[in-house]
Amino acid sequence: MSHVEDELNSQPDCWTRAAHEAGRYADALPDAGERVAVVGCGTSYFMAQAVAALREATGQGETDAFAASEFPRGRSYDRIVALTRSGTTTEVLDLLGKVRGGARTTAVTADPATPVATAADDLVVLDFADERSVVQTRFATTALTLLRAHLGLHTDAAVTDARTALTAPLPEGLVDCAQFTFLGRGWTVGLANEAGLKMREASLSWTEAYPAMEYRHGPISITTEGTATWMLGEAPAGLAEQVRATGGHWVEGTLDPLAELVRVQRLAVAVAAHRGLDPDRPRHLTRSVILAP
Repeated sequence: MSHVEDELNSQPDCWTRAAHEAGRYADALPDAGERVAVVGCGTSYFMAQAVAALREATGQGETDAFAASEFPRGRSYDRIVALTRSGTTTEVLDLLGKVRGGARTTAVTADPATPVATAADDLVVLDFADERSVVQTRFATTALTLLRAHLGLHTDAAVTDARTALTAPLPEGLVDCAQFTFLGRGWTVGLANEAGLKMREASLSWTEAYPAMEYRHGPISITTEGTATWMLGEAPAGLAEQVRATGGHWVEGTLDPLAELVRVQRLAVAVAAHRGLDPDRPRHLTRSVILAP
């Protein structure tokens, strides 16, 4: 079993622990009413998109998500939350250094023995969700679970669905598909973006991701026999029928959307195996992006 397989299989237990520890970190996480920016790179940026949408949708405060390298320095925030598995990513550390003394900062990391521990005002440590693999699975979903729990949105049903996602057969025919499109709505747009990234990283697949309603404004034109469109969350009325009419595979998201992402992670590993690739050694990637000064 690859590292990434072992790590993605541990997610239900990681989620349960993160939900229990959310209260311990309440003072380090945004209060209701604060104006917040959530930042990250790669997978962490897409988790930032998800939590920002969740926080705003529940009326807990204006929340923006940015790639750390694209943070708008001219905007004012009460708190900046940085998601960084490694604690060493150059763009995150640069940003935390530049805003020091202004907005309060919180880093959510898997490794407290890294520069981010002193770069942020507050630290949330999810070391039990750290990973040996380059491709992120459990740290990202565990961090989002912690933040969902902090927002009062986590339920045990999500963990149950994650266990289902790990054991139920994957939809037939997907490992042979030439192209994958992932769709979301609201907070699941970030999950769709992450699903596309996971497939690209692990299996070198051609993938795209869109807000579900945007898919019909052009992207559906690539959908045909031998492609797959996967919905994370509830689909807009009529969309499934339109995709099936193209001859493409339609995958309905029936589980909690975060658990549905676990199914995509499994698919990424399965497609990698089908193509003779090693998901533990994705092409041109490293665990942390550290740029030379």
